[in-house]
Amino acid sequence: MTHPEHQRRAYLQAMGIDVWLPQDAPEPAAASSDTGAGFADELDWGELRQCVSDCTRCELAGSRTQTVFGIGNQNADWMIIGEAPGAEEDRRGEPFVGRAGKMLDEMLRAIGQSRDAVFIANILKCRPPNNRDPEPSEAAECRAYLERQIALVQPKIILAVGKIAAQNLLGCDDPVGRMRGRPHDHNGIPLVVTYHPAYLLRSPSQKRKSWSDLCLAKAQAAEVAV
Repeated sequence: MTHPEHQRRAYLQAMGIDVWLPQDAPEPAAASSDTGAGFADELDWGELRQCVSDCTRCELAGSRTQTVFGIGNQNADWMIIGEAPGAEEDRRGEPFVGRAGKMLDEMLRAIGQSRDAVFIANILKCRPPNNRDPEPSEAAECRAYLERQIALVQPKIILAVGKIAAQNLLGCDDPVGRMRGRPHDHNGIPLVVTYHPAYLLRSPSQKRKSWSDLCLAKAQAAEVAV
């Protein structure tokens, strides 16, 4: 089977659409991984967005208003990753809106960036009920979408905002205070951890630490650009 056909099958199966083959047709070698962790590895932006929109891989599909794919520059140097959509994000289909979104915008402006210049996404593409923390199984089902977004953007720096995002990306259970303050690596891309904008609204005394994290991220991005 040709490479484009493998891609078509991965896309359709990820959407939950059965793919029928003639009875005597051999099963393609790559089919066993179509619904595995790398099912989105070859999707382009349009296919990936549609796949996310139609996703039913976990129970959150039954309670969402709409998926929250991500927003921004698809060739951005900076990628901002949060945890999951909240109620307003679920309603509007856009990550980081409301007061936390305005705080994030201020953080970006402080380092010479903007919402339009970066790419913003979440660990989950659907809102968990009552804004609870994502379940590990939910994050696992959504992981391929995020990793494909990272691969397509190819950012110079990833800024993980908040505990849930950082723990999922780094595969640990450390608190933010232990993860921040030093650069990490995510598949060869520098990653810096900082506090979630919603937390900074509740704890403005931590803004100085967040500013330090942003400066670290800016320095890391500059090193990659050299």
